[in-house]
Amino acid sequence: MSEQSTKTLLILGGTGLVGSMLIEQALADPQVLRVIAPTRRPLKISDRLLNPLVDFDELPRNATWWRVDAVLCALGTTRSQAGSREKFYRVDHDYVLQAATLAQQAGTPVFVLNSSMGAEPLSRSLYLRTKGQIEKDLETLGFSSLTHVRPSLLAGGVRPEFRLGESIGLWLARLLQPVIPARYQAVQASDVAAVMLAAAVEPRPGTSIVQSDQIKCHHSAKDT
Repeated sequence: MSEQSTKTLLILGGTGLVGSMLIEQALADPQVLRVIAPTRRPLKISDRLLNPLVDFDELPRNATWWRVDAVLCALGTTRSQAGSREKFYRVDHDYVLQAATLAQQAGTPVFVLNSSMGAEPLSRSLYLRTKGQIEKDLETLGFSSLTHVRPSLLAGGVRPEFRLGESIGLWLARLLQPVIPARYQAVQASDVAAVMLAAAVEPRPGTSIVQSDQIKCHHSAKDT
């Protein structure tokens, strides 16, 4: 799509912690004309928000809303929530790749992924291996701008579901913050959303990676 002063954005994962913050920030940004957020359950109505209800197992291939200025993806779950390794992989990899493919085929040039610190296709961790694999697969699609944002533990806001492991990790992170290297410290979910939004509104050509310890710096640089 051609460069323009305002953008139409497609946000995936809009009912989650980062996704809901992305929608809120995007709707408040004067550079964003419209937000499209396909979800399983309805979102709060807004004048500039289109909220198609979808089944991610059967995404509409010919929907006109796949063609936007940028896609921001915050889709994700955990193995315990998904119920099995296979279902987890389906959400964090297959749903993401299918949506990205449909958007790219429709002519969308920019994709921004909320990934994870330590994402690596050969990792022993299912979570990190899946994140690494989806990063790798997205890079084959040919987006003119692709950004992987790799946060550590997410702090701030309220998740729609309780995650025991994350809660324990955040408690330890707060306790040990004075001695934890910056790259391993928890980051605010709102900062992750802000970095993703900036990457969509002002995209850089090629593939970029924003590591966890860079997230607050990127956000601060945008605010100055």
